[in-house]
Amino acid sequence: MGILLGLLLLGQLTVVTYGHPILEAAENVTGPWKGDVYIPCTYGPLQGYTQVLVKWLVQRGLYPVTIFLRDSSGDHIQQAKYRGRLHVSHEVPGDVSLQLSTLEMDDRSHYTCEVTWQTPDGNRVVRDKITELRVEKLSVSKPTVTTGSNYGFTVPQGMRISLQCQARGSPPISYVWYKEQTNNQEPIKVAALSTLLFKPAVEADSGSYFCTAKGRVGSEQRSDTVKFVVKDSSKPLKTKTEASTTMQSLLEATSTVNPSWNRTTDIDGYPGETSNEPGNGLPIFAIILIISLCCMVVFTMTYIMLCRKTSQQEHVYEVARVHTREASDSGETMRVAIFASGCSRDEPASQALENNYSDEPYLGQEYQIIAQINGDYACLLHTVPPDHELLATEGKSVC
Repeated sequence: MGILLGLLLLGQLTVVTYGHPILEAAENVTGPWKGDVYIPCTYGPLQGYTQVLVKWLVQRGLYPVTIFLRDSSGDHIQQAKYRGRLHVSHEVPGDVSLQLSTLEMDDRSHYTCEVTWQTPDGNRVVRDKITELRVEKLSVSKPTVTTGSNYGFTVPQGMRISLQCQARGSPPISYVWYKEQTNNQEPIKVAALSTLLFKPAVEADSGSYFCTAKGRVGSEQRSDTVKFVVKDSSKPLKTKTEASTTMQSLLEATSTVNPSWNRTTDIDGYPGETSNEPGNGLPIFAIILIISLCCMVVFTMTYIMLCRKTSQQEHVYEVARVHTREASDSGETMRVAIFASGCSRDEPASQALENNYSDEPYLGQEYQIIAQINGDYACLLHTVPPDHELLATEGKSVC
């Protein structure tokens, strides 16, 4: 019977132990005097368990004293000594670690992390862990020198830049900056701060620098020497200008092409490979502009030639029409004149021709022969064209 009760009790303890959240913390933590310390305390959240209370307690004499309390109303620091120095994590669920800053020697003690949860059945479960805090006066470590920019230790003239000296140890830590001299002379003290500021940096600031760090515990420590170089801002600009001029010359040499677009000149002066692409040496907009201008010239020339050809054809047609009309009119007049001269024997034919013709270059012998034939024909038939009836009547009376 006793064995059975013992087994049942052991099973209940196993369920209680492994069914609730497990709190984890370090057994001891060491922090630097006048420095900061982090005391971890975490647990894994379980479904159905709700955190309702967090406490941090410190051992004072025989009894622990609550220095921090977190409940549904918020965070509360219970001791005035820890106000402004104590912070408990809350960003990550299950993390209730303690951070304590500006440690004093009397901060050495045992700290208890206590967490209370509400179970799914409405009960409350409390777990706690104790961590021993040790406070030591740490000697200063070897300082390191860094720069406050991405340029490193070589910067352009006129830039605002700083050199920083950092060391670990119990504060306060005092820093001193030195600049080395040539000819084995003693270094010059240039600053008594952790940060050496140049505002702005000039060429005279170039040189070798180092810093020293000293705390209340231990001896003074010296950093490695760094070479700080300040370059003249005009030199890089000149170099860039020369490089730009050289590159422009190379581009001009590369872009030299013949009118057929088939041969280029390499940068080294030797003939390059044949290329059929017109854009090897010229920008694309220049090629488009040249093609557009060529098209405009061709179109303009074609239009002018067509206009001139059309004008010539119209002129020839107009001249032919005028000549035909004038020849017809002259023929009719000549027929009338010859008919009159043929019927009247008193007036010679040549005089009639002189009175009725103008010596125009286009009235040749062919027109005279045709006019004479037509005149003889009209005289024989005693008829004349209708529009010259009056002249013909006078001719008949003379006959």
